[in-house]
Amino acid sequence: MITLQTPVFTETNWDIMGPALWEAFGQTLYMVGVSILISGFCGLLLGLALYITRPGNLFQNKVVFNVLNFIINLVRPIPFIIFIAAIGPLTRQIVGTTIGQDAAIFAIAIMASFAFSRLVEQNLVALDPGVIEAARAMGASKLRVIRTVIIPEALGPLILAYTFLFIGVVDMSAMAGLVGAGGLGDFAIRHGHQRMNTEITIAALILIILVVQFTQFFGNWLARRVLHRQ
Repeated sequence: MITLQTPVFTETNWDIMGPALWEAFGQTLYMVGVSILISGFCGLLLGLALYITRPGNLFQNKVVFNVLNFIINLVRPIPFIIFIAAIGPLTRQIVGTTIGQDAAIFAIAIMASFAFSRLVEQNLVALDPGVIEAARAMGASKLRVIRTVIIPEALGPLILAYTFLFIGVVDMSAMAGLVGAGGLGDFAIRHGHQRMNTEITIAALILIILVVQFTQFFGNWLARRVLHRQ
């Protein structure tokens, strides 16, 4: 007969867990920071390419638009856990390994770039076409229209989109522990959930919530400032 033992809960030794928590916090900030810089830039370019190659836009090109649109629609629905495994061979070729923070950043940056590109496109499509037509009528080149009209006009919504992207990247970084990247998600699972230590799980959760809330507040504030100036 098998006897089930009741789990023994021990008091958290914060002298050990405290430094480990802050180390995991630093790992999360590093992964999120690098990933957001890469995906923010690449996603902006990709979303802008989608917008300007749409039929009737500045550089309309049906082939380019359809190819980009297909690739983005193909990648975006893939669950991130599966995506990490699927691009393992590519990660090994580019990064040299499939485990660790660099491997996680590579996967996060790719997935976030495709996700953000759609947000960029949606915000740019919402622009008033009359503003662009007026700039073209005044003799502005296509590239100048992009630089001085399209991006500035959409800056407020794009800042909010960047804020949304940041939150999504934090979410993906929490799953990066599966490839040995560490971070708060990995810390909460290994030291909290698996050891049935609610204190550690809550501590990691609070740090994630604080980071997300601060970013959301700052993004909303900055977007309001930009919109009021327009």
